[in-house]
Amino acid sequence: MPYLDCGNNRLYYEIHGEGKPVVLLHGVGGNHASWFNQIVAWRDHFKLIVVDARGFGNSIDGELVGRAAFSDDLLSILNELGLARVSIVAQSMGAGTAIDFTCRFPQRIASLVIADSLVGLALPEPLASRLDARRCDTAELSQAERVLGKTFIKQRPELTMLYLQLASFNRYNVKTLVGQQRTHSPQELADTGVRIAFVAGSEDVLFPEDLIADACKSIAGATLIRLAGAGHSAYFEDPERFNARVAAWLRQGNL
Repeated sequence: MPYLDCGNNRLYYEIHGEGKPVVLLHGVGGNHASWFNQIVAWRDHFKLIVVDARGFGNSIDGELVGRAAFSDDLLSILNELGLARVSIVAQSMGAGTAIDFTCRFPQRIASLVIADSLVGLALPEPLASRLDARRCDTAELSQAERVLGKTFIKQRPELTMLYLQLASFNRYNVKTLVGQQRTHSPQELADTGVRIAFVAGSEDVLFPEDLIADACKSIAGATLIRLAGAGHSAYFEDPERFNARVAAWLRQGNL
């Protein structure tokens, strides 16, 4: 299995398919295995680099610094693989790494998809207050209620269980994750000149569709992809529509 050893840390990644490189960055409830639907659908079109953040899946966080090192870890992996320019699809927590990396190294990013997330953005008012209120409103929900839409939970109890079980292989969860990442304003992200798309699920309780839409408007040229009936994990809940619409948007750009 492919690992990159960095001191006391071991970073796990997988490579699938051929074509223009696309990096998949998981959320706090996921790891490399969470992307199985995307790997099967996209491996004939893209070269997929699926990364376990340190402390998640098969990656080891020997320094116990958590997300403080996520962006530098991604840089190390891309350099190890000799990838000068990639696109990124980042879900939830992964968006924090993707946005920070894009703002630091815009020349390395062809296109950026931020899925069901505003993590990594220093939102202006009143968006920041609206997001804070949403965090308070959802604080007492179960993990399933937080990360999956109500329609999916009701209709697919077996996949709901699988989603929760995948997270059991992680060292960290949303309550124990350590470290801090730098955040960036929407203007900073826009100034990179990178193509950007946001995915928003209509049943996402953590990052509601209307809030993502308003944040998207604050970034000139950004595209909004709406997925009706999907919750916070649209890539997992509605993979057919997610895969089709995200892949189509990626192909429109100069990857």
